[in-house]
Amino acid sequence: MTIPTGERFTGHGAEWRDSSLSPAEADTATRWVEQKIDKRSMLTNKDRVEDVRDIMWQLEKEGEIVVHRVSDEHEPVMVKTLYGWEKKIPTKRLWHHKSCGQCGNIPGYPASLLWLMNELNIEYLDETDQTSCTAWNYHGSGIGNIESLAAVFLRNFHQAYVSAKAQGLPEGYYYPLVHCGTSFGNYKEVRSYLLHSAKLRERTKQILGKLGRLVDGKLLIPEEVVHYSEWLHIIRDRITERQIIDASELRATIHPACHVYKMVPEDAIYDDDILEGNRVAVSTGLIEALGAQVIDYKTWYDCCGFGFRHIISEREFTRSFAIDRKVKIAVEEANADVMIGHDTGCITTLDKNQWIGKAAGKGYDLPILADCQFAALVCGAHPYKIVQSHWHASSTETLMDKLGIDWQAKKAEFEAYLKQIEAGGPQDNLYDPRKMVTSGPGFKGIRIEHQA
Repeated sequence: MTIPTGERFTGHGAEWRDSSLSPAEADTATRWVEQKIDKRSMLTNKDRVEDVRDIMWQLEKEGEIVVHRVSDEHEPVMVKTLYGWEKKIPTKRLWHHKSCGQCGNIPGYPASLLWLMNELNIEYLDETDQTSCTAWNYHGSGIGNIESLAAVFLRNFHQAYVSAKAQGLPEGYYYPLVHCGTSFGNYKEVRSYLLHSAKLRERTKQILGKLGRLVDGKLLIPEEVVHYSEWLHIIRDRITERQIIDASELRATIHPACHVYKMVPEDAIYDDDILEGNRVAVSTGLIEALGAQVIDYKTWYDCCGFGFRHIISEREFTRSFAIDRKVKIAVEEANADVMIGHDTGCITTLDKNQWIGKAAGKGYDLPILADCQFAALVCGAHPYKIVQSHWHASSTETLMDKLGIDWQAKKAEFEAYLKQIEAGGPQDNLYDPRKMVTSGPGFKGIRIEHQA
C-alpha cells in the first residue's frame, strides 16, 4: 500500500484531522468541557433509558432463556444505580472471572483481591477453565464481531454456572465476579444486544449448542453483571475492620474507569453520601472508608488515555494524555500521594507511561494502585508477595514511607523468599491449587468441603 506524501497513517480513518487550535483556544475548549461534566446531571439529563432486565424477565417467562440469579445463598446486598434502580451484588460464593491484562501486567491486582477474600473468609472459586473476553481486540482493532463477543460472554458465564459440579455442588452455586472493567462494560453491552436481538440470540445459540454450553437447550443469561469494585464497595466496612495501617494523612485521587461507569452508565453505582452522589461510588467509597483523604481534581472525568485504538496506533497520544491530563493534574493541583483506579487498562496506562515523561521534562512519579491493592496494603498484606509493587513502573516506596511501612525490610524478606523458591523450597499459596482445574487433563476429581 502506498501512503501519499505527508499523510500520516494512524489507523483512525480519514475523518481524523488536527483541530489546529491555538493553546489559548484549546484551553478555552477544555475549560468549557470541565464545567459541563462537573455534575452527575450530565448523565441523567436525558430521556430515561430502559432497564434491559425487564426484557430478560419476559424472555425467561416465554421460555426462551434461563436466568442465572443472584440467590439468597450468595447473601446479596442491594445498591442504587445512576437512575435509582436497584442492583443486587453477591457477597459470597464467587467465581473469579480473571483479567488477561492484570495477570500479565499487574499480578498484584488479582492477588490482592484473593488475599482480601481469604482474610474475610469469603468462599470463592478461581479456576482455569475460562478465556479472555476478547473485547480489547474488538474495540482496539475492529477485527472481532458481535457474535464472537456474545459467544465468549455466554460461554464464560455458563462455565461459572456449572463449575461447582466438580466439587459435587449444584449448578449456580458460584456467581461470576468480573475483574476487568473492559470485560465488565463489554459484557453488559453484549447482554443488551442479546436481549434485544432474536437474530443474535439464534446465531449465538447455534455456537453455544456446539460447545455444549446451553441449559435445557436455552441460553443462560446472568441476572447481574458484577464488577469486583462493586463487591469491594458493599463490603468496605468489613475491610476496615481488618485495617492495621493508618491512612488518614494520605491524599488520594480516584480515576474512575470509562468502561466501568460510562459504558452502560445506568448500571453504575451512585451513593448520595459519596461526593454528594455526583460521581460513581466505587473506589471512592472504599478509600474514604479506609480513612484516606479523597481529593477532587478537574480532570476526574477524563479517560486515562488508553482508549484501545490509541494505545495501538497513536501511542504518543496515550502517553501525553496520561501524563498531561491525569498524572500532572493529580500531582500539581491535588498534591496527591497516590492515584487509585479500578480497571486493568487504566492502572497499566497511568503507571507504566510515567517513565516516558522524563524525556519531555515531565518527570512525575505518582504511585498508581488498584483499590484492592491499596486496601490489602493497609490491611497488612505483604507489599511484595501480595501487592507485588515491584511490578509497577511508578515507584511505590514514597507511598509506603507515608504509610509507615518499612519497605526495605519487606523487600529483603521477599528477596529471601525468592531464593528459597529458587532452591526448590516450599512456596506460599493463596489458594488450594486442586480447585483450579475443574475438568479435562489434570482434573483430580476431588470432593472439597464447602462452607455452610
